[in-house]
Amino acid sequence: MSVLNGKKILLGITGGIAAYKTAGLVRLFVKAGAEVKVVMTPAAKEFITPLTLSTLSKNEVFSSFTNEEDENEKWNNHVELGLWADFMLIAPATAGTLSKMSSGNSDNFLLATYLSAKCPVFFAPAMDLDMYKHPSTTKSFEILQGYGNIMIPAGSGELASGLHGEGRMAEPEDILEFVEEFLVKDLPLKGKKITITAGPTYEAIDPVRFIGNHSSGKMGYELAIRAADCGAQVSLISGPTHLQLDDKRIELVKVTSTREMYEAAHERFEKTDAFIAAAAVADYKPKFVADQKIKKNDESLSLELTKTEDILLSLGEIKTTQKLIGFALETNNEVENARKKLKKKNLDFIVLNSLQDKGAGFKGDTNKISIIYPHRKLDFQLKSKKEVAADIIKEIIELLNA
Repeated sequence: MSVLNGKKILLGITGGIAAYKTAGLVRLFVKAGAEVKVVMTPAAKEFITPLTLSTLSKNEVFSSFTNEEDENEKWNNHVELGLWADFMLIAPATAGTLSKMSSGNSDNFLLATYLSAKCPVFFAPAMDLDMYKHPSTTKSFEILQGYGNIMIPAGSGELASGLHGEGRMAEPEDILEFVEEFLVKDLPLKGKKITITAGPTYEAIDPVRFIGNHSSGKMGYELAIRAADCGAQVSLISGPTHLQLDDKRIELVKVTSTREMYEAAHERFEKTDAFIAAAAVADYKPKFVADQKIKKNDESLSLELTKTEDILLSLGEIKTTQKLIGFALETNNEVENARKKLKKKNLDFIVLNSLQDKGAGFKGDTNKISIIYPHRKLDFQLKSKKEVAADIIKEIIELLNA
C-alpha cells in the first residue's frame, strides 16, 4: 500500500505537449489508492481530452468557473477545490503558467484554484531547452519555491523541438516516486525499523495434524500497516493466516512453526528499533512428530508435549537499545499476570486484552486493550483493531522519541 492511499490529489494540467503523460499519471495515483480530481487550462484540452481524464479519475474534470455549454450550470468553486485537496500537483507546468503563478496572475480557473490552495503544491516544469534556461523561468522557479511550493525537476532528453537537453517533464513513475518520498520524509517513524509478529504458530503432530490456536493475525497486520503509514520500514513475520497483504512497504515473512518465527525474529532483531510481538505463539509442541498420519485405531491418543521456544523472553535477554513490546491475553488476574510478564521478559510495555471483555481477543475486528508500563497503566475503550493499532503505534513513537 502506498503512502498515497486515501490521499486527495488535485492535478492541474496546463497546455504543453507533455500533457499526454498525465493519463498515465492519473492511473498511477488511482492505483496507489488516491482520489484524483483534475483541473485543466483551456489550452490543455488541445493535448488531452477531459473525457480521458474523467474516465481514468472517475471524477468530473474542471476547466472553467461554469459549464460553457450550459449557462444555467452551477458555478465551480475554486476555493472549495483548493481546500479539498491534501496536495496539488501542476504537471506539466509551462513557462507561461509558472510566470503567472509567481506573480499571482489569476486569469483562468486553474490559477484561481492554485491561489486558493491551502495544501502543499508540487509543480513539474515542462518546456523547451532555451525556455527552461531563460533567466525569467529560473526566477519563477526561485519565487515559487520561496513561497513553499515543491519543484519536481525536469529531466533531460529529446524535446518536442528536436533539441536535446533539460526541460522534459519528469516521467509519471518518477513523479509518483518523488511525491511519495516527499510525503514520507516528515512522518514520525521515517528511518525507523519495526518488526512485528502476527497470527498463530502451528506445531505438527503428524503430516496432516497440528496444535494451534484461533488467532486470525488481524491485530498484527493492522499494526504493520499503521507503522508503515507512519514511515517505518516494516518486517511482518506472520504465522498461518487467511489474511492477504499487498503492500510494497512491508516485508512479509511467512512462517509456520514457533521455531521458524524464533529464527526470523532473531535474524532481524539486532537492526530493529522496535519489536512488537503480537503473534499468539503456541506454548507447547509434540515431543515426537509422527512421520506418517496417525491412524484412528484407539479410543484415545496420548501426546507428550514439550515447551516451544519463548521468543519474547529470548529477545528481552539480548535487547540493548531496542524497544520491546509484548501482548498478554488473559482470562483471570489479568493485570497481575501482565505485570509479571512485563518484568520477566524485560519489556518496555505490554498490551493486555482480556477474554472477559466482549469484543476483545481472537478473530473479531475489534479489541479492548490496556497498555501497561512498569509504573503506569493506560486503559482504552472497545475500538476497531485499526484504531487500536493507531493507539499502540502512537505509544511506540513516543518511546522512540523519548
